Amino acid sequence: MIKIGITGSLASGKTTASKIISSGRGPLFSADQEVKKLYSKKSFRSLVAKKFNIKLDSHFANTIKNLVLKRQGALKKLEKIIHPLVRKNMYSFSKKNRDKKFLFFEIPLLIESKLINYFDIVLFVRSKKNLRIKRYRLKKGNLKLFNFLDRQQINFSKKMKYCDYIVVNNSSIGVLKKNLLNIMKFYE
Repeated sequence: MIKIGITGSLASGKTTASKIISSGRGPLFSADQEVKKLYSKKSFRSLVAKKFNIKLDSHFANTIKNLVLKRQGALKKLEKIIHPLVRKNMYSFSKKNRDKKFLFFEIPLLIESKLINYFDIVLFVRSKKNLRIKRYRLKKGNLKLFNFLDRQQINFSKKMKYCDYIVVNNSSIGVLKKNLLNIMKFYE
């Protein structure tokens, strides 16, 4: 089994790259999807509401975003709740799929979470900041939140030093696909 980690900066195209590279090759684990699943569970939302002393109501998601932006240390506190749960699911995913040739993992904070040694290959998806902002805003993202979250990540030039491949995603999906498939040729 070859475990391939895909990471990159916020809105760099990690999800698109992950879907392209894993298609027909092996199962894909998405840390972002795991987080969405957590937030869909009432027990998780209750835990977060209790830890942050907030109401569990229809504005819960916005309340969390505002807390992260305004309260010092709120993001780190939230990550301490989320990351162990996502990591546990990641290990279960690996165990469940241990008979596959390739396993793919889309993990935005792969390097920040010190998961580099878990993977055989690490790909970094890179994009120009103005393009990343445009993509983020197209998904109804808040620019203030983008800038805050972007500052929390390790600088991309430092991140790239830990990666086996850098995939630039400033052009078309066709170019991205070609670059990703060129990498996979070495392993198929």
